Amino acid sequence: MPAEVPEPPADTPFASKVTKDSVTLVWAGTTYDGGAAVTGYHVEMAPAGTTSWKTVTKDVFSTNYTIKNLKENDKLIFRVSCLNSVGSSKPSDVSEPIAVVESAGGEDELEEPDEMAFQPRQIEFKTTNVKQFYEIKDELGRGKFGTVNKCLEKSSKRVFAAKFIKAEQPADKKEVEHEIDIMKKLQHPKLLQLYDCFGAGNNMVIILELVSGGELFERVIDEEFDLTEKDCVMFMTQICEGMQFMHDKKIIHLDMKPENILCVRKNSNKIKIIDFGLAQEFKDGLKVSCGTPEFLAPEVVTFDPVNVNTDMWSVGVIAYVLLSGLSPFMGDSEGETMTNILKVEWDWDDECFDDISDASKNFIESLLKKEKEDRNSASQCLQHDWLIKAGAASSKAISKAKLKKYVIRRKWQKGINAVRAMIRVKSIV
Repeated sequence: MPAEVPEPPADTPFASKVTKDSVTLVWAGTTYDGGAAVTGYHVEMAPAGTTSWKTVTKDVFSTNYTIKNLKENDKLIFRVSCLNSVGSSKPSDVSEPIAVVESAGGEDELEEPDEMAFQPRQIEFKTTNVKQFYEIKDELGRGKFGTVNKCLEKSSKRVFAAKFIKAEQPADKKEVEHEIDIMKKLQHPKLLQLYDCFGAGNNMVIILELVSGGELFERVIDEEFDLTEKDCVMFMTQICEGMQFMHDKKIIHLDMKPENILCVRKNSNKIKIIDFGLAQEFKDGLKVSCGTPEFLAPEVVTFDPVNVNTDMWSVGVIAYVLLSGLSPFMGDSEGETMTNILKVEWDWDDECFDDISDASKNFIESLLKKEKEDRNSASQCLQHDWLIKAGAASSKAISKAKLKKYVIRRKWQKGINAVRAMIRVKSIV
């Protein structure tokens, strides 16, 4: 299919900061790039009440831009278009008039709390404009689904992440609605929280808890972080707590891997499990094909029925990698990896395991069992000696050399293998 011009930014541009001579404008990214890479955004302004549009810039790739050397007390309106190699989108909706005066707010209003505890809340789709309740701020990321922006709830001044999605096909909308339905049932401190959602036509906006600390494995390989077995106990306990809650709700994650475990904040040791796009409610006979090969349980490889302990196999692989930097079943090819999984072929032979406790090895052995019924459940893991006797775990620093190489390899693999790495769910009842 030939490329075409992109869609305009998903919503109206807003001012995140105003001074007596400048405006920092923020907008949501495009929801569709037209099949060609976005090359930038075109920002225009005009005096309020007119259509005398003047180009501010055509050379900004991020979704925010500071317009300087403005006149105090001017009232201006703004609009933004998206550019790719084919051409320019239509302009976005026009902003509300913005007065160039010293703002009483500022960036302090976006200060992030260490962790936001949510009370259980009833969440329903709203058909109103998300801007009625939230101020949209800087872009945090983008992907094929659309963009994610930091946002501020007007009533509480709490900071969240707003995920803008353009569901072009009914199947796309159904997929998003499925993830929302799953997340409504997963209100737990170790699981990424859904806070609000909006939908009108093909445009959907999901308001999520803001988790800005990055991937757990990237945190622990940082030069300033001394990884110990005691730290691994702390992280695995939190992962098992999240799994226990999901499994008590009869929901299987089906995509447990290091990239889906994030730190709440940059220097925090609190984690969140994310990405419930492949999660399924358990029912007898459920069969799936999903996930990254080296984390697949044997029953997924053979397309046999799964249950909640399918996740626990993946948890065992994560624990093995975290302690060693080695992937227990990784072969030289995808086929070899699958063969190793089906043979349950792995070992403790590497020297990196010399200083690892027997309790940690027993914990992993209780999960990497071919028959899912033989694996420890999340509840049983939380009663395992390795986790409940955390004080006995070693405080000696673990070598991270292999783990650093592992993280680099995973990032390279993700870039090269983006489509193959995520196989969408197929289920048979």
